[in-house]
Amino acid sequence: MKPQAVALALLLSAMAPWAVAAGDAAAGRKVFASCANCHAVGPAARHGFGPHLNALVGRKAGTSPGYAYSTGMKGSGLVWNEATLTAFLRDPNAVVPGTKMRYWGLGMNERKVADLLAYLAAAQGG
Repeated sequence: MKPQAVALALLLSAMAPWAVAAGDAAAGRKVFASCANCHAVGPAARHGFGPHLNALVGRKAGTSPGYAYSTGMKGSGLVWNEATLTAFLRDPNAVVPGTKMRYWGLGMNERKVADLLAYLAAAQGG
């Protein structure tokens, strides 16, 4: 991972320890609607244009079996947790240069990020 991305992830981890707890899963479901064009989550989730997002937290980036990840994602060294997901959702290309994800990110909208993380946790029962 680039030094700037590491610094951003560390900064965000210090700023957002409350994000999942403060998130609103119902509001996050609405945020996820734009993600659902490429990703799925829940018992029937399958890979689409993007990988499914089940069992995401704690998983090493680029390792969900059956999905063709970019070289950048496979080599990122990230492990998905609240801090890395928050940083990635805010600016995917800054965190994983070369990612296949064509999404501009949620910017610094802390509420939307927290809501989305709460939805992802609730959608997979965790």
